[in-house]
Amino acid sequence: MADTKREIERKYESDDSGLPDLTGVAGVAAVIDKGVAELDATYYDTADERLAASSITLRRRTGGSDAGWHLKFPVAPGVRDEIQAPLSDTLPETLAGLVRSRVRDAELVPVVRLRSERDVRDLVDVDGRVLAEVSVDGVLAQRLAGGDGSAQWTEIEVELADDVDPAILDKVEKRLRKAGVRPSKSASKLARALAETAPKPAPASAGEPVTAGDHVLAYVRVQRDAIVGLDPAVRRDVEDSVHSMRVATRRMRSTFKSFGKVLDRAVTDPIADELKWLAGELGVDRDREVLDERLSAALGEVPHTLVSGPVAERLSRWAGERPGGASGRLIGVLDSRRYLALLDALDGVLTDPPLLKAAGKKPGKVLPKAVRKDFGKVAALVGQAVELDWGTDRDVAIHEARKKTKRTRYAAEAAIPALGGRAKDLVKSMKALQNLLGEHQDSVMARQTLRELSAVAHAAGESAFTYGLLYGREEQRAVTVEAQLPGFWKGIKDGADAL
Repeated sequence: MADTKREIERKYESDDSGLPDLTGVAGVAAVIDKGVAELDATYYDTADERLAASSITLRRRTGGSDAGWHLKFPVAPGVRDEIQAPLSDTLPETLAGLVRSRVRDAELVPVVRLRSERDVRDLVDVDGRVLAEVSVDGVLAQRLAGGDGSAQWTEIEVELADDVDPAILDKVEKRLRKAGVRPSKSASKLARALAETAPKPAPASAGEPVTAGDHVLAYVRVQRDAIVGLDPAVRRDVEDSVHSMRVATRRMRSTFKSFGKVLDRAVTDPIADELKWLAGELGVDRDREVLDERLSAALGEVPHTLVSGPVAERLSRWAGERPGGASGRLIGVLDSRRYLALLDALDGVLTDPPLLKAAGKKPGKVLPKAVRKDFGKVAALVGQAVELDWGTDRDVAIHEARKKTKRTRYAAEAAIPALGGRAKDLVKSMKALQNLLGEHQDSVMARQTLRELSAVAHAAGESAFTYGLLYGREEQRAVTVEAQLPGFWKGIKDGADAL
């Protein structure tokens, strides 16, 4: 069993003078000495330090009040989510799964051992409530893999207590700075230990993108990082994580298709097929969840006098029908060989990119051409849709236009660093069109579901009146979108000429 805690802390350089007097900090009524704790932590990573490269720390620590396994993910500067598991000889599977997208088939090995002598004090207010924990840590770091160096230092750590206004950290920092204490240059003890015991300098980071290929690969890298980075959040069922990962897979697929003159599609098409599979697995429960929210909101707008039969109950039962259990099913997908092979393939595109001749050309010529081609497909589909009569064919044309609108939007996003404002304007226009066409598609799917629910209710001897009422309202929403589309599209088309 693992517990999650949001950790908000700041670290400072320290010398032999120890901790300055903090009794005068505004809001602090007393500084309580909690004694000295001896901590012994072993940090684990792959031999090539994949976790450290993502500012993730995994350790087994003894001593102190929270001995056990600790896995920390960065959230923002000075903010991390810490997942804790009980002390054991081997890494708990609950934590191993959360780093699998980065570790894959590599072995997790001890890389650094940190022994700390921690002198702890609590800052409390007039009611005795703990505001923050302040510690002076004397640290001895020993490299266990990739070298045999060691390092020693002393640091001050200020960690915010639960449910306390973070403003207290600013007040403490003001006092520390006044005493000559400065923020640490390292984000964590592990980062400092790795840096100070490293046998060789870290490799230099990639430079700014220059060619068309550079720009496309930079966008691909962002999506790869998003998929890998969201994996632990999906496993933990963090809000919006499934949707965000699904969007990253779509962006990646669209990039491969839009820039087929830059990246060889003979290589990327099979990867795109696997991305489509992953998006489908992620969408199994997400699509139903979104549709349930829409139908529940629509039902909530219906006067109770017009609700005939157990509509809400039937809708709730329909929404709860999850094939195989959402959480367990998705974790199974993320643990599968197929998914891990997909991540390896994405890495391969970046480490050994299948570049074509156009990749070496200037982005100002190659990227706009690809974006214009995608935009032309949107134009053709929208033009077809507005000419069709009301019905299934028009619904299909609008849905196809929506998919091509997404592709154009993502292609323009990739081009923003090279093209600037022109690409940004098109992204904005395509997003607005995507939302409009998405409203229409949501109506189509809602009507289909209402027909199915109505048939089931009728077979059970229930009134189908309310389903028909909701159907009619959804139909009117689609009519409204279709009436707006010609004028809306004209404005977009006129504004896209600058690209």
